Amino acid sequence: MMTPKGWMKVSLASLSTVQTGIAKGKLVISSPISLPYLRVANVQDGRVDLTDIKDMTVSRADLARYSLRFGDVLFTEGGDFDKLGRGTVWRGQIEPCLHQNHVFAVRPDPTLLLPDFLAYQAASDYGRRYFQRSAKQSTNLASINSTQLKDFPILLPPLTEQHKIVEILHTLDKTLEKLKELLKREWELYSGYVNRFINNPRYERQILRGHLRQLMNRNSQKKINIVLSVTNSEGFVLPERVFAHRIASNDLSNYKIVQRGQYAYNPSRINVGSIARLDRWTEGVISPMYVVFQVNSSLNSDFFHHWLSSAEGKQRVRLAAQGSVRDSVSFDDLCSIAIPVPSLDRQQKVVKFINESSRKIELVQKLMVKYQNYKKGLMQKLMIGEWRVDTVQLNP
Repeated sequence: MMTPKGWMKVSLASLSTVQTGIAKGKLVISSPISLPYLRVANVQDGRVDLTDIKDMTVSRADLARYSLRFGDVLFTEGGDFDKLGRGTVWRGQIEPCLHQNHVFAVRPDPTLLLPDFLAYQAASDYGRRYFQRSAKQSTNLASINSTQLKDFPILLPPLTEQHKIVEILHTLDKTLEKLKELLKREWELYSGYVNRFINNPRYERQILRGHLRQLMNRNSQKKINIVLSVTNSEGFVLPERVFAHRIASNDLSNYKIVQRGQYAYNPSRINVGSIARLDRWTEGVISPMYVVFQVNSSLNSDFFHHWLSSAEGKQRVRLAAQGSVRDSVSFDDLCSIAIPVPSLDRQQKVVKFINESSRKIELVQKLMVKYQNYKKGLMQKLMIGEWRVDTVQLNP
């Protein structure tokens, strides 16, 4: 690709130093000192996770050599293939702090390259393509070495333009952080409502057997070609959201039909929450291994859906899986669970209130996705100079 006007293409090594980390396991340590250090698990996509920080004993003479400095950009040596090229700026959250040899600390020359600009460019499509091409690959994993990192060809605008690009992307990041906090509060409110109005100890408990009906309809006429899967985070999704390519059989005649408002789960995956109601599509087909069922008129489907999403619902489903050789839950196992069941009139009043809370969550989630996609698209254009900062308006 052509270098944008006024920009340069130069190696990362000419703009910064690349510091390798310390290896664990040294037996003889003079003048030892125990200090916190970063592992690969601590370096996440765009952030540092400090919830589990371990200590390492090192020589005091090695302290300066392996310590992180404010503004260092952290890169992991390896991991999942799709996570290569992510850079995270160290903000001095812990002082002093070391880093393991599987984490590189890149220290840019601040007169040439801004740390945040480097982190954004590494995370852009341009950066990710470089690291994916350069990486040594194995099954589902990939790794880079310090030489490949140093050779990363930076598309370098003038420092003033770097500042403007970083400011634009920081503004979007702050908006996303606010939306993330708002989403967290809405989830807390929703969980409180569910615990109060769904899992009310005053309600009579009834086993699900009389309220659920298993469905066995097959796609024998091959009229439905929308193949679906169920995940614990997104519910019903197309298989390509889970796998790199479509894995469905070419013959869908034995696949089970699932229609809007019906539920499905994989018996061997239900213990991790892979159970969902189909709301997005009118109908689809799902692997024959799945259990498909519907809620009878004696139980409000929204009431049951909210119960499933509650902490109690998830726990009772997990308990139903215990003792099984494969930790699977058959439809009979699911039907043996007792849940709180008030009168239908009470159920309708409760779900009307809780559905409003659920809708607020959906609105915030949609807004987050909108901003995330806008930031991603904007970052790709800005990082290769296809769009210049003077033409950008923050209006997703």
